[in-house]
Amino acid sequence: MRALQLVSDREVKVNDIDAPPPPGEGEVQLKIRVVALNHIDVWGWRGMAFAKRKLPMTVGAEASAEVSAIGPGVTGLRTGDLVAIYGAPTCGRCRACREGRDNHCEFPKGVHGFHLDGYAREYANMPARNVVPAPEGLSDVAAALAPVTFGTCEHMLFDNAELRSGETVLIHAGGSGIGSAAIQLSKKIGATVITTVGSDDKIERCKELGADHVINYRTDRFEGMVRKITRKKGVDVVFEHVGKDTWAGSMLSLRRGGRLVTCGSTSGVSAETNLMMLFQQQLRLIGSFGCNMRNMVDAMEKMNKGIVNPVVDTEIEFGDVATALERMESRQVFGKIIMRVSD
Repeated sequence: MRALQLVSDREVKVNDIDAPPPPGEGEVQLKIRVVALNHIDVWGWRGMAFAKRKLPMTVGAEASAEVSAIGPGVTGLRTGDLVAIYGAPTCGRCRACREGRDNHCEFPKGVHGFHLDGYAREYANMPARNVVPAPEGLSDVAAALAPVTFGTCEHMLFDNAELRSGETVLIHAGGSGIGSAAIQLSKKIGATVITTVGSDDKIERCKELGADHVINYRTDRFEGMVRKITRKKGVDVVFEHVGKDTWAGSMLSLRRGGRLVTCGSTSGVSAETNLMMLFQQQLRLIGSFGCNMRNMVDAMEKMNKGIVNPVVDTEIEFGDVATALERMESRQVFGKIIMRVSD
């Protein structure tokens, strides 16, 4: 079968690999439908895995699939079911996994497409517990955006930052995949949304998604604009995933008692923190990684009801991923780049 594999830093090839065997105990065999690209794919492509990995490695961290075969002991799934695939093989035995908090697993094996073979292949065997059935009528593109894009935002905004109606949130990089999802999710619960973008052509598109205020961070200091918009009060929540370049400004944008939730560091992993500001303003800094499967269920239900919608920049051919990753690296995208593997 075909697989899209990273063979060295910044080099991806379409290779023929062995098809998986019949699914084993507790497994399902999946026919991959759609892969959605994320910044973690850019990091892996650059060689920034921060852990041992074996090349060649199949890429792709977020995907939807169709169940093509079911192994012994699996219940609740049928062949032909559309599913979203959880991004990491978790143990299923530790307390966190038993409580449904798989992103807190004590014995994770890594992230698919980053440390382990990912989903840019025609078929894959996965533990049945790591796939989430899509509601009837949901598209395979929408299901592909549940594990990382919308699931991450659900977990950040509602589980961790506890964003509420009437509050104000600053969302960085509103034209990114998770930025476009976060704008919609925040607006739908009644929050006031401020977002940043890197070019004027993204301003109106963010407003169409629900943003109340859009700041071009290349022409204005976003923290100054945020203080002006909020009449010097600051925002209740900052949705942070840029890292070093925005960290200090994000803290300055918070009101007293505000919450900063972060899931990424695309501009750098180290940043200085003003500790006096942290304790005097009684700020809360919250780390957030991935999501749990309940977040995936919630995200797919919202997409299926039209409460929020996937924002797709481009659909690429199976072998064109390097060009897509270059565009993502230079931030020349609005929303998601997706790749169809099968119909």
